[in-house]
Parts: sequence; C-alpha cells; structure tokens
Amino acid sequence: MLIIGIIAKNNIEEPFEITKKLSNWLKKRGVDVYVEKELGKKIRHPNSIDRREIPKLVDVILVFGGDGTFLGVAREACKYGTPILGINLGGLGFLTEVTIDELYPMMERIIDGDYEVEDRQMLITSIRRGKKNIGTYEVLNDVVINKGALARIIDLAIYIEDSHVTTYKADGIILATPTGSTAYSLSAGGPIVHPGIPVTIITPICPHTLTNRPLVVSSKMKVEIKVTTQEPDTYLTLDGQIGVRLKTGDLIEVKRTDTSVKLIKSPFRDFFSILKTKLMWGERYGKIDG
Repeated sequence: MLIIGIIAKNNIEEPFEITKKLSNWLKKRGVDVYVEKELGKKIRHPNSIDRREIPKLVDVILVFGGDGTFLGVAREACKYGTPILGINLGGLGFLTEVTIDELYPMMERIIDGDYEVEDRQMLITSIRRGKKNIGTYEVLNDVVINKGALARIIDLAIYIEDSHVTTYKADGIILATPTGSTAYSLSAGGPIVHPGIPVTIITPICPHTLTNRPLVVSSKMKVEIKVTTQEPDTYLTLDGQIGVRLKTGDLIEVKRTDTSVKLIKSPFRDFFSILKTKLMWGERYGKIDG
C-alpha cells in the first residue's frame, strides 16, 4: 500500500482545505496518509505526527508551500531517501515545481508509479574552532558567510584542496550547489548552473577587489574558508534557515556529501521553462510612465 506524507507551511490557511480534500481523495484510492502534527490538528486528521517522523514512515512526501518550506523538509527527507514533491501555493518555485491546478493529475501519476525522481546534490559543512568540531550540517542550497548589519567588510581566506586561492575582502561569500545557483548566489552575480552538473559555486558578496569573480569547481573538491577578520559580527547561514556565529580563526570545511535529495520532477515543465518563467526571459517590458 502506498503511504503519502503531507507537510505544509503553517502560517497560512490555504493548505488546510486543500489537505483535507486531498486526504479524502487519496483514501478513496487506497492510499494511507500521514499529516504533520500542526496541520493535522487544524484539520482534525487522524494520522497526525511530528514532521521529523514523516520521512521514515512514508513512500512520498508532499510539501505545500514555497522553496523555503521545501528546504526545511529536504534536510530531513534526505536521511531516508524519501522522494519529495513540491506543490507551490503561489507562483512557481525552482523546487516547488507543481501548481495547485496540476496537483490531482500529478497524484494520479504517483499512484500509478508513473513519475521520475531526480537526485539533487547536497553539501556537508563542518565548523572547526581550534581542535574542536562545533557543528556539522547538510544543505541543499547554500552555505553563506557574511557580516552583521553594522560590521565592516570581512576577511575570508579561501583554500581549495588545501591550496590557498585568495583572501576575499568582502561582505561575505556564498558556496552553492547547482540547485542553490538560482538563489542567493544568483543575486550576488553568480552563474546559473543546471542541477545535473556536479559542481560547487563560490560567489563573493560585494568583493572589495573587482577581479574577485565567482568560481565554479568540481563538487569532488574540498573547499575551506578561514575566518581571518577581526570583526565580531560574522555569521554562517545554512540554507537561509540555520545560523551560527563565527569567531576569528574558525575554519569552515565544505564538500559534497554522499547524501542527495530525491526530488520528484514535474512532467509539466523542465528546468529551462521554469527559468524562463521565473526570470521572465523573452518578455518585453512596457514603457515606464513619466
């Protein structure tokens, strides 16, 4: 029997009615459904459990929300290899590829086993302070080191495969996966990379030296960043959701992990059509009045 888990963004009401109707629809087709606890309470679903328990109990996870909601679920689901389908409640997302209008046709495909899963590369990040490892994290999008709101530019020494490459004087640095290349890295001037290419993107944020450009390296390569700045307000942010305050001398090691996120691909559009829609490629802009 197919078992489906449902996780949704909790601070909006839109998923409530959608989830209730979908659960009934799935039940009629012999599919068991588990719903995350907060959502389950609101719709009085009988199978309501902690969202961290869902990935190890189900065959497929449905995520209702935007790319941010998807990222939080992905870091748990990757531990069990559970495939995820992202359903966007607004406009299209790069990770939440399916719209509400496409939900039921997509569910028919999942019930029939007629869907494709794509492995998305992840990065593992370790923080060393002296001889001590103070934290290890996996990310799907990016690892960001940046300064606090009132801090001056910071100094970050970059090593690739133990070879010193440069020391950035910048507002920060982004290490992104191909999936994360369309997120913060893109805003900072980084390249768009197809998610099937095994690379890591290194993008400085507002570098003081104009010759410091983004780098694209093999995902097999180990990248290390040493915090050489004396600025006290320096932070590490993981997927934009987890933050760690850094100190002078901290060493951050970033490399590809064997773990991957299994993303159920939309049959209705590909990566390039999503790019075209999100970035409005090929559209003509009207004249600005005034």
